[in-house]
Amino acid sequence: MTLKNRISLLVSLLFTILFGLASTLIFVLYSNFRKEEFRDRLEIKALSNIKLLVNVKEVDDQLLKMIDQNSINKLYDEKTLVFDSNYKLIYSSIDDAKINWSINDLKYLKKHKTFFKQQGNYEVYGVFYDTKDRDFYALISATDDYGKRKLLFLRYTLIVSYIFFTCICWVLTSFMVKKAMNPLNIFHQKIKNINENNLDTRVSLKDNKNEIDLIANEFNFMMDRIEISYQKQKDFTAHASHELRTPLSRITSQIENVVSDPATSDKGKSFLKVILSDVNQLTQLIHSLLILSKIDNKDRENNEVHRMDEILFSAIENLNKSFPDFVIHFEMEESDSLDSALEIKGNKNLLEIALGNVLKNACIYSENKQAKVKISTQNNHLVISVYNTGETLNEIEQENLFQPFMRGTNAKGTSGFGLGLRIVQRILTLHNCTITYSIPEKNTNLFQLFFY
Repeated sequence: MTLKNRISLLVSLLFTILFGLASTLIFVLYSNFRKEEFRDRLEIKALSNIKLLVNVKEVDDQLLKMIDQNSINKLYDEKTLVFDSNYKLIYSSIDDAKINWSINDLKYLKKHKTFFKQQGNYEVYGVFYDTKDRDFYALISATDDYGKRKLLFLRYTLIVSYIFFTCICWVLTSFMVKKAMNPLNIFHQKIKNINENNLDTRVSLKDNKNEIDLIANEFNFMMDRIEISYQKQKDFTAHASHELRTPLSRITSQIENVVSDPATSDKGKSFLKVILSDVNQLTQLIHSLLILSKIDNKDRENNEVHRMDEILFSAIENLNKSFPDFVIHFEMEESDSLDSALEIKGNKNLLEIALGNVLKNACIYSENKQAKVKISTQNNHLVISVYNTGETLNEIEQENLFQPFMRGTNAKGTSGFGLGLRIVQRILTLHNCTITYSIPEKNTNLFQLFFY
């Protein structure tokens, strides 16, 4: 999971949990508040009835009706019972509601003064009222229909609000985190394309010194050190190659002079030819290392547009000079977009070296010293395909094919150092192009160069 998604998930979950706890707490507190409020209303009603009985000496039917009417208007589905000190019922409201009571309830009231309990859909409140002359017990039962409707409304409001604001939170959190992490995405896009050909790439900084800018600043310092170290290595390789080429050239010249001398014996000539072959291989290795050390982004500066077919023909011509027995078959696909696709902007010399190495590799490792070159287009982009028949590479060799000094099992008995394809890949990467290897059919190797 990406850091952006992880932050969005954690923030959204935190809000969801906290909002859920807050909604639950609000509902519980309001539910308790409703019970306490209704309990107070029942207590006021019960005490008012008792006080009427205590203060009015003569209780007649008219007074009872007035009490009943007052009770029914104040509370919903209310029932009131009043008992004297002998647990005798002295007053009962006229409605049809019932209160389940017992002598133990009245005894409990005398001891604890009040109680409040749930009895089905009704809530019952009991109170003990002590006067100088007489004791009274009052039981009042009613349904808090109005309070329960408000509680139900609050419940649905909290549920809907929870779902709505949770969804809003997830969407807004994802959007805000994505926006906040956008500089990090830009930073990632800039650094992921850095390779050995563009070590001079730096990440631009903003004025605000946030964490991402600090990371970018340290990254730029790190790239400065890497570029300096890498350049020192390339300079050393270039200087060493230059220094080695001079003595090797003298050795080659002297060996050739001795071999051409008629006074040299045949045995001596054979021995010197073997040494000359080794010296030539060493010279080729130094030349390849020199090419690798010189490949840089600067090679693409002020370059011009060239036709790849002309560069290809030039590479074939140079290859035939060194290997006249190699045969290269040429094929060009007919396409309306081919002419424009053949025009590539780049360094002509480097592109010719890349094509020459691919052709040389195809001819050397072919079983019949032949190769086939096909020029075609794919999505209006140029594709140069090079086929040859011979032993193919296994999966491990294919994965490391473009690594320096890599040679497959089919290279036995063939001179080389495994730098040719590495040079090709470096040159093509410099030109934003790619090279791939595949096995289209048995004993057939295919290299494809894609130019964009």
